[in-house]
Amino acid sequence: MSMKKVAIAASLALAATLSACATPTPYQPRVTSGSTTGGFSEQRLESDRYRISFAGNSLTSRETVERYLLYRSAELTVQQGYDWFETADHRTDRTARSYIEPDPFARPGFGWGPYGYWRPSWRYFGGGYGWRTWDPFWGDPFFADRAQIRTVERFEAGAEIVLHKGKKPEGDPRAYDAREIMSNLASSIQRPVPK
Repeated sequence: MSMKKVAIAASLALAATLSACATPTPYQPRVTSGSTTGGFSEQRLESDRYRISFAGNSLTSRETVERYLLYRSAELTVQQGYDWFETADHRTDRTARSYIEPDPFARPGFGWGPYGYWRPSWRYFGGGYGWRTWDPFWGDPFFADRAQIRTVERFEAGAEIVLHKGKKPEGDPRAYDAREIMSNLASSIQRPVPK
């Protein structure tokens, strides 16, 4: 096989790997490792009371995390033989981390970027400071855009629910008909792709 074909095959494999990593968390049981982390989990507290959570990865929106939590609550209610549930407690947590990614050409090191050791440099007259020297690699305030600041957000929603049988009471904003929730949200639930 020629080097060109090997390079093309390696590039395609890398692109496929990266595209597999770049997907929001689907509706799935909680996964803590692999390409798509997150998902739902529940803990039984009493015979009719559960704590449920849904954690998304950095590509999963807050709305999706909260919708999946509501869907899981309804699904669990039906699986346990109940008709409706009420939320006793609800929260959505946001974690955010900011990363500073400096311009790779702005770092001192071997060769100092694309110009080698010979790089552009300018002098300018700065008001009360007199003549000053400026170049694109020494963090001058005129070149503050040489770094990118990126914030990565992740959301996790949790609720404590109480399961009930019979007809849902009218007018209670914390009461949800489980089958109606599942019917209305089913089309917006993204399940994992089978392997």
